[in-house]
Amino acid sequence: MTQLTRFCLVRHGETAWNAERRLQGQTDIPLNAQGEEQASHLAQALQRRGQRFDALYSSDLARAHCTALPVATALALDITLLPDLRERHFGALQGVTLHAGASEQPAAWQAYARRDVEHDLDGGESLNQFAQRVRTALERLAADHHGETVLLVSHGGVLDVIYRIACGQPLHEQRRVPIPNAALNWLTFDGQRWQVERWADESHLAQSLDEL
Repeated sequence: MTQLTRFCLVRHGETAWNAERRLQGQTDIPLNAQGEEQASHLAQALQRRGQRFDALYSSDLARAHCTALPVATALALDITLLPDLRERHFGALQGVTLHAGASEQPAAWQAYARRDVEHDLDGGESLNQFAQRVRTALERLAADHHGETVLLVSHGGVLDVIYRIACGQPLHEQRRVPIPNAALNWLTFDGQRWQVERWADESHLAQSLDEL
């Protein structure tokens, strides 16, 4: 019988730049108060459900690491920081708001908006480079944790790439699914094929807020 490897993917909690609709990329922005609350509710819900993981990995950027910390405490797990789980480097667009991108960095913004897979956004990573980094990390983790259940705390762009890997969606197409902060996204790997089990599950956050 084929052993399934399960991954639970979590985007970090909210930051001030998320609220401002500002591209963060690899700029190391901390969680805001809402993000800290989301991380706490996430940890409480996973503990209350008795959810077990064999390993916990996080991007080494503060917003992901600080989302993983309360989970690690609640579930008695060690965090392995993995730079390959960082967000895409957005080059000249890092720190730019979505409404100002076209005027402040027109060339990079046009490439970003049309999802040009080869453009590095003037000093960042191209979509192809970014996706290859994420794919390599994911495949290595799947091999290292065959038959186990792994929690990854990362970023919206990373989760989008992993969704595309699982569903066969090309990089040049616009994103099909929402990726909310601190939601649970589950997928499996049977050694050959990835499959999305559940995506953008925020029920744990709603339940936690109802209990306050």
